[in-house]
Amino acid sequence: METTSLNRFSTTLTELTTPARAGAVDTGTARLQGLVATYREALRRVDRAKRPVEWAMAQNGLGNALRLLGERDRDPARLEEAVATFREALTEARRDRAPLDWAMIQNNLGVALRTLGLRESGTERIEEAVAAYHEALKEYRADRVPLDWAMTQSNLGAALRNIGDRLDNSDRLQEAVSACRQALKVRTRERAPAEWAMTQNNLGNALASLGERSREPILLSTAADAYRRALQVYRRDRNPLDWAMTHNNLGNVLSALGEDKSDDTMLAQALLAYREALKEYRREIVPLDWAMTHNNLGNALSRIGEREIGTARLEEAVAEYRLALQEYDSEKMPLDWAMTQNNLGSALQRIGERQDGIGRLEEAAAAYNDALSSFIAANAIRYLQICWENRDHVVALIRRRRDRASAGEEMAVGGR
Repeated sequence: METTSLNRFSTTLTELTTPARAGAVDTGTARLQGLVATYREALRRVDRAKRPVEWAMAQNGLGNALRLLGERDRDPARLEEAVATFREALTEARRDRAPLDWAMIQNNLGVALRTLGLRESGTERIEEAVAAYHEALKEYRADRVPLDWAMTQSNLGAALRNIGDRLDNSDRLQEAVSACRQALKVRTRERAPAEWAMTQNNLGNALASLGERSREPILLSTAADAYRRALQVYRRDRNPLDWAMTHNNLGNVLSALGEDKSDDTMLAQALLAYREALKEYRREIVPLDWAMTHNNLGNALSRIGEREIGTARLEEAVAEYRLALQEYDSEKMPLDWAMTQNNLGSALQRIGERQDGIGRLEEAAAAYNDALSSFIAANAIRYLQICWENRDHVVALIRRRRDRASAGEEMAVGGR
């Protein structure tokens, strides 16, 4: 039986080349809605024919605000509108007319496409994001605008890592590691500390994904080192969401290392890291990150519970998964929802194996069946196979227990 999580590493870290990114830490949507209104008004006042580049820059600002609003509201329609807005901007901010503006909008188009892709199954949108980042890098050159070049390399690394995760493709993950390391040649701690920390986090994500697939603990340890370097800059009082994100990611690699090395101390450190993250990943502010971290905390508790005799830790894991499912929606977030259902089923199955009767086992089978419907719809082959094996195992166990119970009843009747 395998416990899995599609969103094991945080997906919130992508950069915009515009001040609108400040809206990402706003606790509501009023400011973002105000930005949308402001940019729409600006577009009404700018003569597109006479001032095409100025019009394109207003379109770019509108696209960024729509992207942030769509992410906050979990509204794919807003994200689609953002993508369309950036593409319209590119018709006026052409490469031959305004090359650096063109590159900036290509980068921001990549951000919107990746954000949309992370909410869908498959990799088509994220592949489009990769293409947009490669376009941006044609003008964002290291010798000309080194910090913009490094920013786009970091964003490219994040998108490549998402594709590598979904396709179980180590080559894409290696490309992600390479892109992040390229960015770090320019993004030094002394020159750009916040951006350095951000790229260290993205590097950690790529190394962690690669390490989990190759089963090489050295890659996981190197990922943990990258996250710890990021935390040298990220502070809870100044960068609360980045600080929380990096603690969540550190928890993931510590949990994987603890499982690989059968190290209870490392698993306990993972629990601590997740609980630190939840101090700032609050449901009312970042509900999806809150749900993701509860799912990941459930995974770590399950790993500890599997090594213990009782079921206390496994029951805690069940509670964590059910918290995550309060925010994961089967229609809007089908893969995250299905992964958490599978994880819930795994914890319930372990409890059921240690208890008499079939009550918990039936709950596990129901959770697996719920997950399977989403995996089938998404053609998520790797996760489908895992969940199918889990479901078949628990169904067989239920059947054996029912058969034993029936045989016992027959013996009791025969002995009367």
